[in-house]
Amino acid sequence: MKAFTPTGRAHEPVALAERDVPVPAPDQALIRVAAYSVNRGETFKLEDPDGWLPGKDVAGTVVRAAADGTGPAEGERVVAHLPGGGWAEYAAAATADVVPLPDHVGFTEAAALPLAGLTALRLLRAAGSLTGRRVLLTGASGGVGHYLVELAAAAGAEITAVSATPERGRRLMELGAEAVVSDVAAANGTFDVVLESVGGRSLPAALARLARHGTLIWFGQASREPVTLDFFDFFAGPEGATIRHFHYADPAGPHGPDLATLVGLVASGRLHPEIGRVADWVDTAHVLTDLRDRRVVGNAVLTLGGNP
Repeated sequence: MKAFTPTGRAHEPVALAERDVPVPAPDQALIRVAAYSVNRGETFKLEDPDGWLPGKDVAGTVVRAAADGTGPAEGERVVAHLPGGGWAEYAAAATADVVPLPDHVGFTEAAALPLAGLTALRLLRAAGSLTGRRVLLTGASGGVGHYLVELAAAAGAEITAVSATPERGRRLMELGAEAVVSDVAAANGTFDVVLESVGGRSLPAALARLARHGTLIWFGQASREPVTLDFFDFFAGPEGATIRHFHYADPAGPHGPDLATLVGLVASGRLHPEIGRVADWVDTAHVLTDLRDRRVVGNAVLTLGGNP
């Protein structure tokens, strides 16, 4: 089969190569991939892949059901979240991380769900009840930001999102944001919860907007810049604040149940994947560089035209 492998080159981070079709373990299904999404975090990992085969989010059709009898049957349309290896014509996925798709949920929108959607869902779970609480979200231009705004607004939060892209700002307002600002400094008032994914100068600026005894959840460092904090800055407002590190896959466990929740929300019209770029999979390297350099707003999805 054809599959993308890392090159180590910044201008062309992946290239098509021939690879054996994976032989699934007894608890894995073999999926013919119809679409996959690429995530900005994967562009970072490609800088030093250390043997990693890229591709976490795939949608397609089961061509071989799991030998142990678990999971979807042959012929079922599915979405899956993998450790890697998904940017290929075929992928093997543990059935605990595979979810069937309703007929009216397309492969393209399904492929945009797993990593960004799981991150958003689990972040809000970590934040606790948000009804009536003021939430500040930095780095809201990507796929995670979109899902966070829509889910948090539905949960009753008063959310202010930070996005420097005007078109993105209008869309976030449509999805329920109370306000969208181009910079953390422009946010009004203080916030009960801060969801921070930029790092660098953004984190201390967002911390300064946190209410006393509030919680800041740090879930990314998209700026690639280190963070410097001053103990005494807490006395200027966020005294007694909690800073929590967050990783979407901690604690480790099957992704299927939460992925099924996301698919159900999409199927019922309560969650809307925001796809900023759809392209044929042969353009993966180009899309990756655009995503890395912030020329894509929302999720980016690649489709395999020969795989229905």
